[in-house]
Amino acid sequence: MGKWKKWIFILFAIMILIAGILWAGNYMLRKYQVNQVYVDGNLHYSEEEIKAMIMGGVLGDNSLYLSHKYKNWEAKNIPFIDAITVETLAPDTIKITVYEKALAGYVKYLDAYMYFDKDGYLIETSSVRTAGIPQITGLSFSYAVLGQPLPVEDERVFSDILTITKLLKKYEITADKIQFEGSSVTLHFGEVRVQLGDERSRLENKIMILPEVLETLEGKKGVFHMETYDETHGTYRFKPTE
Repeated sequence: MGKWKKWIFILFAIMILIAGILWAGNYMLRKYQVNQVYVDGNLHYSEEEIKAMIMGGVLGDNSLYLSHKYKNWEAKNIPFIDAITVETLAPDTIKITVYEKALAGYVKYLDAYMYFDKDGYLIETSSVRTAGIPQITGLSFSYAVLGQPLPVEDERVFSDILTITKLLKKYEITADKIQFEGSSVTLHFGEVRVQLGDERSRLENKIMILPEVLETLEGKKGVFHMETYDETHGTYRFKPTE
């Protein structure tokens, strides 16, 4: 009879342990259930698309699990994204930070948008245009291979693209298109074209005044000539078009 008492005690202890584990698990599920989500750093994907990527599957709504899973997580098969991290701001609140691949611009090729980095390497190809990434025109190439640099005649053009995109970002300007014609550069902002010319030494001086210039040209059509400074009028010239 003593042995039965021993086994009953062990069984009772196991049941209490299981009940405790189930209670703790249920408590953790309820306490860390996500009700509020902040998404930062996303450009190509919407907040809802990012949430769907990260919060799917078992425990996809548990902040403790998500913060651990995405602590040092690298995206391997998600276009345009290098990494994603999840931070727990509160038991029911998380912040998803998206680290997208550094895109310098894109070219249109065979009805697709082909995005490349600062060195000219093609990173992604898509049928969807990403807002905030300028189209680059005037580059001459006969083929394009994902993962390889665009085979342009002069690779120094990528250095120019990087310089221009950095300056545009610095002065909080978004160009629709950066056009190269030989060594001359033209920026497109809707119906306004800004011809920068080929004077690289004064490039920042020209771009830094564009926010104010573009504000005055809002709603207009034409070309703002910045190739040379108009000494007579002490300014650059704007030539409207019909």
